[in-house]
Amino acid sequence: MSFATLLLPDFLLILLGFILLRVTHWGAAFWSGAEKLVYYVLFPALLFHATARAPLDFASTGKLVQAAMLTLGCGIALGWLAKPLFRPGHMIFESGVQTAFRFNSYIALAAASRLAGDAGTALMGLIIGFSVPVTNAAAVHALTHKDGKLWQELARNPLLVATAVGLVFNFAGLHIPDVLGATLARLGNASIALGLILVGAGLRLSGLHEAKGIATWFIAVKLLALPAIAWAAGRWLGLSLLQLQIVVMFGALPTASSAFVLAARMGGNGPFVAFLISAGTLLSIVTLPMWLALVS
Repeated sequence: MSFATLLLPDFLLILLGFILLRVTHWGAAFWSGAEKLVYYVLFPALLFHATARAPLDFASTGKLVQAAMLTLGCGIALGWLAKPLFRPGHMIFESGVQTAFRFNSYIALAAASRLAGDAGTALMGLIIGFSVPVTNAAAVHALTHKDGKLWQELARNPLLVATAVGLVFNFAGLHIPDVLGATLARLGNASIALGLILVGAGLRLSGLHEAKGIATWFIAVKLLALPAIAWAAGRWLGLSLLQLQIVVMFGALPTASSAFVLAARMGGNGPFVAFLISAGTLLSIVTLPMWLALVS
């Protein structure tokens, strides 16, 4: 089975979400509630269940995290390089730079699960646990230098908490009871489908009225430069095939849907960010399978 075929069901769910938002009249409250359900309940259940059960060896997974952090650091640096290169207008750079390095956790976990089941989900969950604080701090820093609530928000982040608790559970040698494990597994399965539908519902193809050059730069960094850096870092650190595939997948992910929320909340250019998210997500239908095929 080709990687394009492997990921096709995930992208079809994104398409379904795009269509559902436009042909139904369920209202903003429905979609907002579904987003909260996935973010606060379903995805944390998936992350905890996967990380608590997976065989994790820090001697090897430590190198995986190193490769991911190196990739992420390069993404932040390349994103900031756009400022002197393009000299964009007010709040164009500050709003859009986060799209060069933030990643969509919904697509990350869905693709990792399709690729390698619980083992892939656990490895991606480990990367997410280390990456979310860094990406959030870098994104907030670009928009303002005075957000004193950042660390409080990170401490309450359900994805971080679920990953951390799962790792503690794993390394403590504890076991999930069968009934609880089955419940968590069902919640995790629901999270993948609903999360991808929500990605599609959030797609916006308007908003690019200026700064086409810097928009192209941000998208190219996220979809082309970062997976290449991840591949080079993974090869240099001697990762196994699965770990190399996971870290390249991490590098090739489209940017996070929540980037729009952050930009809008902090006075940034929301429509510009919405376009970057949507364009990157659509282009990743081609680039993500391409990078995975190159790694195999």
